[in-house]
Amino acid sequence: MKTLTAAALLALGLAAAGMAADFTGFVEDTACSTMPGMKNDAACAQKCIKGGDAAVLVTPDGKIYKLADQAKITAHAGHNVTITGELKGDTITIASVKMNKM
Repeated sequence: MKTLTAAALLALGLAAAGMAADFTGFVEDTACSTMPGMKNDAACAQKCIKGGDAAVLVTPDGKIYKLADQAKITAHAGHNVTITGELKGDTITIASVKMNKM
């Protein structure tokens, strides 16, 4: 019986790890995301992402997440958003994107 309980708890834990979560932050280009002087520069983010730089999500505490599904995020360049998606390593696979009010 203990083995069955342990297996069930393990399965539930693995299922929860694969579930979507919300990530909030600013959509910025990869090149400028590490430059403090470019923080929240919407015009730069829009220009660089339109020019082909990959978009990333920069959280309020400075964590930078890579974003799979670039086609789903490019329209949100330079915006504060909440992304619902699945995190694997440091990359979020996007399920949906919602604009945040400033």
